Amino acid sequence: MGNILQTEYGKITISKDVIASIAGSAAVECYGLVGMASQKLQDGIYELLGREAIKKGIQVNIDEDKVSIDVYIVVGYGTKINEVAHNVMERVYYNVQKLTGIPLDSVNIIVQGVKVVD
Repeated sequence: MGNILQTEYGKITISKDVIASIAGSAAVECYGLVGMASQKLQDGIYELLGREAIKKGIQVNIDEDKVSIDVYIVVGYGTKINEVAHNVMERVYYNVQKLTGIPLDSVNIIVQGVKVVD
């Protein structure tokens, strides 16, 4: 299931996976972000996802005409978590709307961990 846009020529359906891929690609470009984390946090341990699995760190929620995105991230130790989260939020919001034309209701950032970067 995805989001449907009506145009004068017909309908365009964009799947949740496409939205998640765009959001994940936008997020990993942000300074201070170590990577995407798995949505499942077990025993306080997060799983850092590889580049090929970044969309697993994104949850796209579609409720009627409202689309919201949850982004699960790991930030670098020593960075300002709120600034990194805010930058990720803005970039995801902008890129998804720009590339898909889908108006977003919200982008929620869930910081799953902090990692010391070598």
